[in-house]
Amino acid sequence: MNFCKTLGLTMGLSIGLAASHADPSTNAVLVSSALVDQLMEEARTNNPALRAADFRTVAASFNSDAVRAWEDPMFMIGGSLFSSRGFSASEEGDLTYGVEQKLPLWGRPKLTRRLAETEFSVRRADADLRYQQLRRDLIKALFTTALASQVVDVGEQDLAWLDTTEKAVESRYRSGQAAIADTLQVQNEFARRRETLLTDRHRLGHAYIFLDRLVNRNTQTEWPRLRMPAPMPSVAFSEQMVALAMANEPRLKVMQQEIKQAEAMAELTRRTRLPDVSLGVEGKQFSGDGGFRAGMFKLSFSIPWGNARKYRSDYYREKAKQKAAELESQDQELMVREQLHHLAIEIDGLGRDASLYDHEILPRAAQALSSRLADWEAGRGSFRDVLDARRMLLESQLLAARAVSEHYQMVADLVLWIGLPELEALTRFQPPTGSGSNAHP
Repeated sequence: MNFCKTLGLTMGLSIGLAASHADPSTNAVLVSSALVDQLMEEARTNNPALRAADFRTVAASFNSDAVRAWEDPMFMIGGSLFSSRGFSASEEGDLTYGVEQKLPLWGRPKLTRRLAETEFSVRRADADLRYQQLRRDLIKALFTTALASQVVDVGEQDLAWLDTTEKAVESRYRSGQAAIADTLQVQNEFARRRETLLTDRHRLGHAYIFLDRLVNRNTQTEWPRLRMPAPMPSVAFSEQMVALAMANEPRLKVMQQEIKQAEAMAELTRRTRLPDVSLGVEGKQFSGDGGFRAGMFKLSFSIPWGNARKYRSDYYREKAKQKAAELESQDQELMVREQLHHLAIEIDGLGRDASLYDHEILPRAAQALSSRLADWEAGRGSFRDVLDARRMLLESQLLAARAVSEHYQMVADLVLWIGLPELEALTRFQPPTGSGSNAHP
């Protein structure tokens, strides 16, 4: 009877672990938007990918400022040689010098500046996209780490249970109340759990290393244990959600800026067929006395007639790129709608799975283990039934934890698609009471 009581106490520790994600008395840190914001501030200054995106944005801003309305003037200097049968050098002048300036006509400088500004807008939108993607990856990594931590906790509780059980079974075997097979079985289970727990601890260590990489921390930094919150309420797919995503989805923002860039490039290319016009001034003087002899004004321009077909091809090429960018944006909009519906369904399903395990399956699995223990203690059941019931409880605990972790990883994806600043903001999309949450509109 004392043995059954001891096993019941250790079993209670395992059962209590299934609800530890909601226990505020633990020393573990709750994964929340506040924690994510804190780590993202650290990543903003430390993560190389984010810093690279920021420097590309800075480079694009300098590119916009570097656009010149007036090209640098061309200075020319030369000399002339005269034969005995030609004009006299003293009369014509044998030194020639002049300045030629290309005129900023046809609005090309303005279009070039517009193109540079669209490049800056693309880079800025891309930097925001990378920031939001890193935020999503960080949220997923935090919940993956919290899951790995809970797996280790479950393993440690189970190892303690098996250790107590092994000692109790050996005691019963010496007193002739248990078979040698029971002792061997529990010893095998203990050895297997010990090795599995070692692997789980290594995986937890790697999860922390992955977090170190995302925020670019020293790998020797000590991380606290992480715990997962309770699953969020169901999220209902709606046109309001779609409209918000169309306005805020980071990748769509990049594509919209790419369309503007392609449009600006097409218009600038169209203007290249217009002639380049330059205004010049030349003077001549005699090297003998330095006297001025003659001056000349000139206007020069290119004649693009021979390459008219080539210029048209250049323009059609850029317009085709603009059309491709527009179609890719339309495809992204269709993908956004489909992904929102998919994620809403998955978040709802995983949340219901976690609730089912927490409120129904885990209590029943614990009750089944308690019943198997009592039957074996009374000689009405085999010890293998006890181990099978234990495995069922462990599997239920791990599946419940995985459901919560995957639930929040889906939430992280949905937050990225909608462009919301925090996880808790999804509560605005809760379905009305008693309605089907994710029916197709």
